[in-house]
Amino acid sequence: MTQLFPFVLMVLAVLLFVLPARARKRVQAKAQAMQDSLTPGTAVMTTSGIHATVAALGEGTVDLEIAPGVVVTFARQAILEVRTAATTAADAGAPVDEAPGSPGLRPADGI
Repeated sequence: MTQLFPFVLMVLAVLLFVLPARARKRVQAKAQAMQDSLTPGTAVMTTSGIHATVAALGEGTVDLEIAPGVVVTFARQAILEVRTAATTAADAGAPVDEAPGSPGLRPADGI
């Protein structure tokens, strides 16, 4: 029994440290790829839940148009996801309708 104790500790260390670190690295790589793929005109949602359209890109920042003529600057890391018309309608629980401000869609979702 005492001969297996170091082996059990090593397995526990792998389970508690190595596997979560690999998963975290994979999630960070996916987020970085998404942030690098941003282009002006892309509909996005920030980590704070603001729905906007990319107006311009900086080195570590992104300018987002949250309403016509209203542009704010965010850090690129604040972009949580890229929005599409299909995910917008699915999130709102309504049929896909391209008109901004249509019933069931929020005005910022006018993609």
